[in-house]
Amino acid sequence: EVHLAESGGGLVQAGGSLRLSCTGSGFTFDDSTIGWFRQAPWKDREAVSVIKTKDLNTYYADSVKGRFTISSDNARKTVYLQMNNLKPEDTAVYLCALGGRNMGNDYLRALHEYEDWGQGTQVTVSS
Repeated sequence: EVHLAESGGGLVQAGGSLRLSCTGSGFTFDDSTIGWFRQAPWKDREAVSVIKTKDLNTYYADSVKGRFTISSDNARKTVYLQMNNLKPEDTAVYLCALGGRNMGNDYLRALHEYEDWGQGTQVTVSS
């Protein structure tokens, strides 16, 4: 059974940093597509960043490029999201998700192709 667990959220002032962790089990971690997504109140869920753990290719939403960095420690079965220069508009529940085995390459837009989701961790950025 696939299991994803996020941690690392919290309350931070604008300009601050947080590092989120997503630890996975029940699947071939080092040959997977794992993404970070966020959902703010009254807004649609959106992709933040995605990593392919086999070749470590990464993808970012325009809104976080240059501020967020996704990485994977395959030995620890953990994907990280380092978030720097946080802004109030980054406030949301952050979730990690596992892409389906046959998903296409529209990693940031094809949210329906992510089959397993964690419970999420709250990130709040105060102004």
